[in-house]
Amino acid sequence: AIVIDAALRALDGLPDVAAMRVASRIVHLPLSWNDPAVQLATQRYMQSVRADAPWCPDNIEFIRRINGLDSVEEVHRIVFDASYLVMGLGDVYLGAPVATPLDPRHRLVTTKYNPARTWTPENAVGIGGAYLCVYGMEGPGGYQFVGRTVQMWNRWRDERHGARDFEAGKPWLLRFFDQIRFYPVSEQELAQMRKDFPAGRLKLKVEHGQFSLGDYRQFLVDNADSIAQFKATQQASFDAERERWKASGQDGSLSELDASPPPDESALPEGATAVGSPVPGNLWKVLVGVGDAVHEGQTVAVVESMKMEFPVLAPCSGTVLSVPCKEGSGVTAGQAVVTLR
Repeated sequence: AIVIDAALRALDGLPDVAAMRVASRIVHLPLSWNDPAVQLATQRYMQSVRADAPWCPDNIEFIRRINGLDSVEEVHRIVFDASYLVMGLGDVYLGAPVATPLDPRHRLVTTKYNPARTWTPENAVGIGGAYLCVYGMEGPGGYQFVGRTVQMWNRWRDERHGARDFEAGKPWLLRFFDQIRFYPVSEQELAQMRKDFPAGRLKLKVEHGQFSLGDYRQFLVDNADSIAQFKATQQASFDAERERWKASGQDGSLSELDASPPPDESALPEGATAVGSPVPGNLWKVLVGVGDAVHEGQTVAVVESMKMEFPVLAPCSGTVLSVPCKEGSGVTAGQAVVTLR
């Protein structure tokens, strides 16, 4: 009751929200457009998860198509023209910002990877739904890539000569209500920036200002017609893309499209043992071949599932009799990926 009373008093003391202004820095971040690191992540996904995904092999072309834009240059223009308002920090980990463009005409929308990636390079920049995220660290993910930028988290911060854009005691770069604006750099320039930034040899351009909800609401009123036209075109293109998936049989995840039924275990030769997948997913790597000797507990394959990698372990020592599944194929829980004698 004490906490509720205190909260109510605080709410009563707040001014009209429309009249409020909050601190809003404009943080200019370098962006390597379609950086080789994100291209590698897409290629790995095609190899080990889903080669026929509608967003492969080019996420940017997919963004263009699903938003009804005339060219990939339009995607480029919108991303670099947009001012992304930071609405959340730590999207899963390490100060990763979730941001959305202030101008609705800059809000590119996408679906996420399905199934998700198990690997995303650190500080990849992607769009999922209407939100943009900068990945705080290497890990899984599902947003559609546009490029890569500098670090959002400085794990090696040194007060004596650390990165100047990180506040004392705060290893995360951005704040709530910051506005991110990207500027283009080459992959070579970004590689050097990523070395220099954590060490304090690179200083970002940061402009200090305010965000007014009242002014923003008036902006939406003043531009209502063109915003509505953009959103109508976008929605029609999004719907058309989903219909194409249905027509081509792509409207589903890997497990729905590619997974094979488990083999009949009774059909195994006498003395053979099936080594099954611990989870449903896709077979990323097979680490043994027919005739190889393996020992109990050895990893014979790796299955990707739920944004993670699961080792397939030999339950006993023996010799590889067969490998009934191919790399990249879907597997069900318990399905044999290797048989041992």
